Amino acid sequence: MNLNKIKIDEDVTKKIWLLKSRTGLTPNILCRIGFCLSLNEPGMPDASLYGDEGMEFNRYTLTGQWDSFFITLLKERCIQDSLNIENCLPEQFLAHLNRGIALVYNRVKNIGDLSKLIPDES
Repeated sequence: MNLNKIKIDEDVTKKIWLLKSRTGLTPNILCRIGFCLSLNEPGMPDASLYGDEGMEFNRYTLTGQWDSFFITLLKERCIQDSLNIENCLPEQFLAHLNRGIALVYNRVKNIGDLSKLIPDES
């Protein structure tokens, strides 16, 4: 997958900075949380809803030492969505990242709300 520089939507960038002020978490951690949250949401994200005029990240900054783990999760989700993983990974990575931040933004008002993102499997 050739996706070394990642540019997210301008509106999503604003949401990241607001989330950072609400929670104190860095943008890369917020992006990781959002990405995983989006992967768990039903339905495919619509990549056409998001532009690339916002913040730019180096992929390793976002995924860190867990890069292969995040890519494996994405591949599994693409297979579940009946997508061809040879062609869809960059677009789906960006779509899940953008949708995920929007999901976190809507659900997290302070650092204490992060615990509500974890499903209760009891």
